Amino acid sequence: MASYLPDDEDIPRVIPRLSDLTLADVPAELGLFPLSGVLLLPRGKLPLNVFEPRYIALVEDALASHRLIGLIQPVWKEEDEEEGEAPPLYTIGTIGRITSFTERSDGTYAITLSGIARFRLLRETALHRGYRQARVDVSSFAGDLSEVPSAPFDRQKLLGSMRRYFKQRGLGARWSAIEQMGDDVLLVTLPMICPFPPAEKQALLDAGTLTERVRVLQMLLDLAGPDDNGPPS
Repeated sequence: MASYLPDDEDIPRVIPRLSDLTLADVPAELGLFPLSGVLLLPRGKLPLNVFEPRYIALVEDALASHRLIGLIQPVWKEEDEEEGEAPPLYTIGTIGRITSFTERSDGTYAITLSGIARFRLLRETALHRGYRQARVDVSSFAGDLSEVPSAPFDRQKLLGSMRRYFKQRGLGARWSAIEQMGDDVLLVTLPMICPFPPAEKQALLDAGTLTERVRVLQMLLDLAGPDDNGPPS
């Protein structure tokens, strides 16, 4: 008996394509990856090395289901470090989808998270396999899933401020590539690569629109003082 080979269109996807994701595809509960000083914006890409057992478990569980992880910053407090307690978290983070991964021979992972949308942390739930979980709400950030252009802004002023900021800190950048980026790509890339302190990274994430993000980014670049090597604020 001849076997039937279905057309590609007859084969349903287990998870939607990245471009087809909607808010309905986001689960009510997410595994959390708390990282201080790390910013993932919607439509941004973030490479990560995953080596702690609890976060290896988080990646394994995400790969086995929806491939979504909640990246969020901890609110750094000195007493949390001393007592070994899990630090409190900011209330807004970003949902990242694992869009590439490599499993190394030692069991660790190199992954890339693609930013989908921001979320609001409602409450943490029980630990699962060592990692933190939370109930989340994405309804306030529906606009993150659509391409909403920014209002006109002074691109040359922004790039000039960034050049001064990088020069002040002895940092290099691929300026030719940066200058060729479209405005909206630029407004995702620049905040992610600038080494701002955690609280300033959070201010960029909290900005409601691209236009507001431009204002915050320009302010941070212009107000940046000497590099601060102390603990994050």
